[in-house]
Amino acid sequence: MGQGFLQIALTLSIVVLITPQLGRYIARVFLGENTILDLILNPIEKILYILAGVRKKEEMTVWQYIRAVIYSNLVMGISVYALISFQRLLPWNPNRFGTPTWDILLHTTISFLTNTDQQHYTGETTLSYFSQTAALGFLMFTSAATGLSVGIAFIRGLTGRKLGNFYFDITRAITRILLPLSIIGAITLIALGVPQTFNETLVVQTLEGGTQYIARGPVASFEMIKMLGENGGGFFGANSAHPFENPNGAANLIEIIAMLAIPTSLIYTYGVFANNLKQTWLLFWTVFIIFVVLIWITAAGELQGNPLINNALGVQLPNLEGKELRLGWAETALWAVATTATMCGAVNGMQDSLMPSGIFSTLFNMFLQIIWGGQGTGTAYLFIYLILTVFITGLMVGRTPEFFGRKIEQPEIVLASIVFLIHPIVVLIPSAIALAYPISLSGISNPGFHGISQVVYEYASASANNGSGLEGLKDNTLWWNLSTSFSILAGRYIPIMAMLLLADSMSHKPKPPETRGTFRTDSLLFTTVTAGVTIILGLLTFFPVLALGPIAEGFKLAGGS
Repeated sequence: MGQGFLQIALTLSIVVLITPQLGRYIARVFLGENTILDLILNPIEKILYILAGVRKKEEMTVWQYIRAVIYSNLVMGISVYALISFQRLLPWNPNRFGTPTWDILLHTTISFLTNTDQQHYTGETTLSYFSQTAALGFLMFTSAATGLSVGIAFIRGLTGRKLGNFYFDITRAITRILLPLSIIGAITLIALGVPQTFNETLVVQTLEGGTQYIARGPVASFEMIKMLGENGGGFFGANSAHPFENPNGAANLIEIIAMLAIPTSLIYTYGVFANNLKQTWLLFWTVFIIFVVLIWITAAGELQGNPLINNALGVQLPNLEGKELRLGWAETALWAVATTATMCGAVNGMQDSLMPSGIFSTLFNMFLQIIWGGQGTGTAYLFIYLILTVFITGLMVGRTPEFFGRKIEQPEIVLASIVFLIHPIVVLIPSAIALAYPISLSGISNPGFHGISQVVYEYASASANNGSGLEGLKDNTLWWNLSTSFSILAGRYIPIMAMLLLADSMSHKPKPPETRGTFRTDSLLFTTVTAGVTIILGLLTFFPVLALGPIAEGFKLAGGS
């Protein structure tokens, strides 16, 4: 028990130490300051800008920025759909895979395009190496960079700057952050035993005289951007529970840190932009405390184990169902909370086998989307809750709601409300439709309360652009592929547009000088109120679902039935 919690504490300590260093570096990249990679990358970037017809210093209006995001994503999506459609004719297909059905191909393209990476297919038996690397690997970089660019544009707007240039932002996000870290991480994973090969599936004879097929491929490069970019889609169906993706404890540690590094650091990046590190650390520790509490809830449930099994055996055992024994219950609990907190979606165990407390924590993360949130957009969601708190508390104390001296008025509240409400709409309505037709649509493989969690989890994962799932759900059907695609698209692009419009509105507001009557948002009291408002709003919105799912299942297990 002690060793498991020590592993968790060590991992979180490393993340805390990394946060200010990486956060400051990200700020330097997007503030246009000099970095150690300038000498190599500046000439390359200049050529890219010339070929693309992009003027580096040209500032975009908010609608130009939005159109750039939508148009570029549309072109990338169509290109990847076409590449996978013709994978049987393209190179790096040693296993001679054909074309997937149109609905699974559409869902896969949309999923990876939006940084969701929800998978209704098994990678090693569906896609060629070319499709995995040149198509999905490409989207892993661009989707993560898109989210990071939007998050930075949002921060610029909040701090009174212009939004910037999307093409400049996405280029620097890839060349200065994602690509260098991915190269270093991939080389490290290769050294730890993760394969990187284009050879076909290995056929071996077992000791019993049978034949075994061992899938392999360019896994290391795929794995690192999957974790670093909050993508989460696995090269293999077992994801990071597969020994080729996550062979040992050292690889597991590196992948968790990669998963957490950028989302945690972006809060510090905001502090550099705003020149307010006090608020940065208040927000960071607020989110960190909630994160640790959820880890404790999950880890405690896994350590106590299933009471039905323990009572039958007469011993106290941890819940080892769905766990990789080489990693253990503690690392699985930490990973499960981290992957839903960061909107990564990768798994190193079976999420469906978590105790009800673990399913509660993972659902709660995806409902709130701010602990730590997705790549770039998660930090924006955090400040959406801050703006809502400013509005509520300002009305309560009789002051004009202000954020950094800029008034919060009707347009900002409307846009913040859109960001807040779109998520429950595209989670709860499709879930209700699926649950209304349990035989033809839902695909539930577990009866009762757990089956409700399965359905709601799938749509929460889609809308939150997370991608993980409670496996066992029969989700590779026309209904699930199309309905989750709708939730993915709505959960990605509607909030992005509303966030950018809100940031642009804030950037044009004058900032009067501070006085003794200025409403301060960088105090411990206000930050505590923000945490309370965030949790209350999240619970009020989704509590019925939590009560009918993991909470009811937990009471049922505790009652011995």
